Amino acid sequence: PKWRATILGQNIDILLALWANIVSWFFATFAPKYQYILVPSCSEEDRLEDSSSSSSTSSDKTQCISIGRPGGLEQLRQITLKEHTLTIGYNVRHVSSPPFATIPPTSQIPSDCLILRNQYFSVNYADCTIRWGLYESAKQFVGYPIVPGFDVAGIVESVSDGTVESSCSSLMENKNNNNNFQKGDRVFGCTLFGAYSDRILIPKLQLRKIPDGISTKDAAAIPAVSLTALYALFLAGVYPVVPNKQFQYSNRAVLIHSAAGGVGSMLVQMAKLVGMFPVVGIVGSSSKVSAVEKLGCDVVIDKSTSANFWKAVEDAVPNGLYAVIFDANGVSTLQQSYNHLSPTGRLIVYGFHSNLPIGRDMLSPWEWIQMAFRQSRMPTFDPMQMTVSNKSVLAFNLSFFAEETQLVSTLLDQVVQWLSEKKLKCPTVVEMTMEHIADAHNYIQSGKSIGKIVIRTSGANL
Repeated sequence: PKWRATILGQNIDILLALWANIVSWFFATFAPKYQYILVPSCSEEDRLEDSSSSSSTSSDKTQCISIGRPGGLEQLRQITLKEHTLTIGYNVRHVSSPPFATIPPTSQIPSDCLILRNQYFSVNYADCTIRWGLYESAKQFVGYPIVPGFDVAGIVESVSDGTVESSCSSLMENKNNNNNFQKGDRVFGCTLFGAYSDRILIPKLQLRKIPDGISTKDAAAIPAVSLTALYALFLAGVYPVVPNKQFQYSNRAVLIHSAAGGVGSMLVQMAKLVGMFPVVGIVGSSSKVSAVEKLGCDVVIDKSTSANFWKAVEDAVPNGLYAVIFDANGVSTLQQSYNHLSPTGRLIVYGFHSNLPIGRDMLSPWEWIQMAFRQSRMPTFDPMQMTVSNKSVLAFNLSFFAEETQLVSTLLDQVVQWLSEKKLKCPTVVEMTMEHIADAHNYIQSGKSIGKIVIRTSGANL
């Protein structure tokens, strides 16, 4: 939006999120048994206690995790939706306003979509920031209540018979729109929110059939992190691979922060696939070193055992400088990452984890003060200085890519090809159930997770 309401120069959304999180912190700390009063009701929730009064059993109704407003873990509610109601992403507005849509049996599914019986979804750090009220695309395109999540994997439950044309041109006018899905197909892909659910209306373009040899559970760990990693390589100028090496820079060294994480583990593998060398990864604990080495990382730097890990970064390559550095840490490393770029080097930014709390399940007043302090220390990059040093800084967030269907679809095809050719390994997976979604959020916030957290839904029992 070009214009936003402010109070004392601050975005009103941030101030409302601040207040909501402080209230959640207060109740969790001093009055935990009254936390239930902080949770808003959901208009699409089925509140009938006796499911026999409904024409369908409760197992036929969609179950999802809804966040009613910004706040703590108490906002993560597993609810059953009304009959024929399911979740959708924000780019399916031609059907309904997100996060829910009602599709009666007598209605036809738009030709660009299908209904997915979702069996597994993954948890990303972005989901925590959505819950805190700090994720920009969630606020802009959905608001609250919201069903978070991007990654899905399951079975096609229902497809369009083609009688209802889509009114969304960006989803239809695409050369990749040739997936002939049928009921029962195992598929995986992304939705622009709405993944914390066992039934989703989703555009076909955002799905692919799961390659042989990959379980549905593992498939749910792949889409968002692999697409983020591949687009990061695209911005870095190293993908697609240029056949003529005369158009390649002499420095091919790559530095990857958080190399054991979901995106980091994909970046390690993909950087090797596109011919970057050496691939240097940074991890936060010794327990993560082995996992990154097995992915093919040439040098792994353990920050927990290195008094000055930037010295180790410099020693890992001949001149101490890198052609590309991938950084999702934010304020803690951005300036030093920029300083370690070689001439013509590119700093690719796709997150700001160190700006946000680690190991905290909600944002206390002290956390907000610390966040404000860290934000005040964010580096700035002078275009004139960047010009004379021949360095670039590029940043992105794929959750804003609703209109870039051709690009994202092509990237997804490449991921599927590498998976089918066994060139890409699935991330390490930790499985939990929907009943333990709060534990999943706590675990990913702890900074101790390796790979991906995947949640099993009731749909996996079918």
